[in-house]
Amino acid sequence: MRTLLNLIWLVLAGFWLSVGYAIAGIICCVLIVTIPFGIASFRIAGYTLWPFGRTIVDKRSAGAGALLGNLIWVIVAGWWLALGHLVTGIALCVSIIGIPLGIANFKLIPISLLPLGKDIVPTDQPFAR
Repeated sequence: MRTLLNLIWLVLAGFWLSVGYAIAGIICCVLIVTIPFGIASFRIAGYTLWPFGRTIVDKRSAGAGALLGNLIWVIVAGWWLALGHLVTGIALCVSIIGIPLGIANFKLIPISLLPLGKDIVPTDQPFAR
């Protein structure tokens, strides 16, 4: 079931959302100071390409640097990406087939706003809670 949902996701929303994150990552890596944001953006791009079967957990080692970085990220790029998830999620919820995809899109909004201090792990691993 995960594979089928991931394939439908890839066609309807995943590819374009992943491209948006990749563009944000490239821009952040060009500006030398924001390379950590670029790395986080590329990590999330892979997650938005194939989200079913993986989940987001907090890093235990994240501290004040992640908090400060997340504040900067929200101002610079996070709210644009979150807005893209919101619009895409609403558009996907119009059809019955798209409702699970729209819900998955809404679940991606928190990581698009606050990506630092998070890990993406498979859901079948015990530490994925």
